[in-house]
Amino acid sequence: MSIRPTKPTVIGFVPARSGSKRVPGKNIRLLSGHPLIAYSVAAARESGIFSAVIASTDSEKYADIARYYGAEVPFLRPEAFAGEFSPDIEWVKYTLTRLRDEGRHFDCFSILRPTSPFRLAATIRRAWSELLAEQGVDSLRAVEKCKQHPGKMWVVRGKRMTPLLPLTPAEQPWHSSQYQSLPEVYVQNASLEIAFTRVVFELGTIAGNVQMPFITQGYEGWDINDRWDWEMAQGLVASGEARLPPINMEPYISGTL
Repeated sequence: MSIRPTKPTVIGFVPARSGSKRVPGKNIRLLSGHPLIAYSVAAARESGIFSAVIASTDSEKYADIARYYGAEVPFLRPEAFAGEFSPDIEWVKYTLTRLRDEGRHFDCFSILRPTSPFRLAATIRRAWSELLAEQGVDSLRAVEKCKQHPGKMWVVRGKRMTPLLPLTPAEQPWHSSQYQSLPEVYVQNASLEIAFTRVVFELGTIAGNVQMPFITQGYEGWDINDRWDWEMAQGLVASGEARLPPINMEPYISGTL
C-alpha cells in the first residue's frame, strides 16, 4: 500500500484537442468574450492548489491561446492520442511520463475539461479539500444526481425490449415505480476529477480502483457537448443564473502574442 505524502503536490491538466465535431472548435469558441478554454485555466490558476497548470492539446493555435491565459504547454499532444475515440489514459500517461523525464514529479493530477465553464476556483478547492480529508482512495470524481433514472431505461432489440437494470424487485419493478421511491443514483459529469499519479503507472487507469464522489452544486457540473448545451450556457451567462470564473485580461486576439 502506498504511503500518502504529507502535503501532496498536484498538477492541473486542461485537455483541449482540436477535433470536436458536434460543436466545431468548441474548446476555443467564444463565451462571454473569451475562448472556452480560458475559463478552466483561470479557475485552475485562481484556485491556488496547483504546482503547475498544463494544457494538453494537439494544436499550435490552441496552445497559443492557452499560454495567453496563463497555462503551460511544454509540448503538443501526439496525433495518436488526440483522436475522437482516444481514451484519457493515453494522453495523461504520455504527459506525466514526459514531465517525469524532465524531472517534474507530481503526487496527484486533476483533469479540468474546458467544456465545464461554470466550475469555479472555489469548486476546485472544495474538491481538493475533500480528497485530502479521505483515506484509502485512489481518486475523486465529480458526480450529480441523475435526472433520468437508469431504472426506467430499456434496451430495445427489434420489436422487444428489456430493462437496462433487470435485477429489480419482481413485485414492484423500478420501471413501474415512482421516481421518488427509487434509490438515489448519481452520474458523473465533466467538471473535474483528481487522482493520485500512482494509479496511472501502477494500474494503467486515470481513476484507480477506489473512487470517492464529489457532488457538484448548481451549474458546476454543466457540460457542453452539443449545440443545445452551448446555447443554454450562453443563456445562463446572459441571465446571470450561472457565473463564469473571472478573467482580468483582454480577450485573446490572434497575433497578440
